[in-house]
Amino acid sequence: MHKRILDHLSSAILLFDSELKLIYINTSAEVLLTDSAHHLMGLSALEIFKGSEPMLLVNIQQAAATQEHLMARALLLNRSSQSITINLSVTPILKNDQFNELLVEFQQVDNHLRISKEEQILNQQNTARLLVRGLAHEIKNPLGGLRGAAQLLDMELDSPELKEYTRIIIAESDRLQSLMDKMLGSNKLPNKKPLNIHEVLERVRQLVQAEASGNLVIKSDYDPSIPDLQGDKDQLIQAILNIVRNAVQATDGKGNITIKTRIQRHLTIGRKRYKLVIKCDIIDNGPGIDPDMITQIFYPMITSRAEGTGLGLSIAQSLINQHNGLIECASEPGNTVFSIFLPVEIGCE
Repeated sequence: MHKRILDHLSSAILLFDSELKLIYINTSAEVLLTDSAHHLMGLSALEIFKGSEPMLLVNIQQAAATQEHLMARALLLNRSSQSITINLSVTPILKNDQFNELLVEFQQVDNHLRISKEEQILNQQNTARLLVRGLAHEIKNPLGGLRGAAQLLDMELDSPELKEYTRIIIAESDRLQSLMDKMLGSNKLPNKKPLNIHEVLERVRQLVQAEASGNLVIKSDYDPSIPDLQGDKDQLIQAILNIVRNAVQATDGKGNITIKTRIQRHLTIGRKRYKLVIKCDIIDNGPGIDPDMITQIFYPMITSRAEGTGLGLSIAQSLINQHNGLIECASEPGNTVFSIFLPVEIGCE
């Protein structure tokens, strides 16, 4: 009964015996440690927390030795791919006045910071979309009149030299019209159907590989156990294609790109908590993104390339948002990662 209650807590709970061997771990702790109970049961605290901040293990050992409750804040817990910041609470459990078990509780601190960052990204995206739509509509109206006037003038002119000028006006008007349409984005709601994310990723990989030179290497690292999700295949292809093409440009078409999928459990996106979320990483070994730009890359018209429009990432974020998902980016020289989070199930508040 007690274990069923502990399994539904959002805090990570681990229970060690008097020799500091793990005898129980709840679901939240499995998620936090990115490891299964089957693998962790019976391991010592030293083995489980190897590589983490030393004070974490010191606090656990001290609580066991003194049989006193201890708390510590802002400790670094190492897990398979990264370190996270946690608050720690350690409670010795006595039986007949003898130390019997040790209850360890973790609360992830940087998870709250991550949620706050996600909300900021979503709010920025919505604000930018509204501003861009308003601007694009204001430009499209006079642009249509300009093109129509150039067409009428072209019909009245006999000189081929003068007609060349009107045709330049018409061609440039069409180019700007196309740019405005891209800025406005798709008004079509996603046509969601059950699909496997790997079908989408393989289509993108094939398209990009066909476009690129032989110097580009695209690797795949897929988790075959990932379930289907409800999604619009064409929109997801477009969103991920924009990100992968961005990676190709970052490496000048001759680098290494890895497309990686994993499942994440109990993840919050935009204040909604989802039991299962697909995480798709697009990783390239390019020079990285300027730290001053990384917070702005999902804004329209933001680009470091002279020939770029700065719309690809903005459109990708918008399309993923329509699937209740989010794109995040982390970058350093030689390792840029765009992470796409796509919920598999409907979230709850």
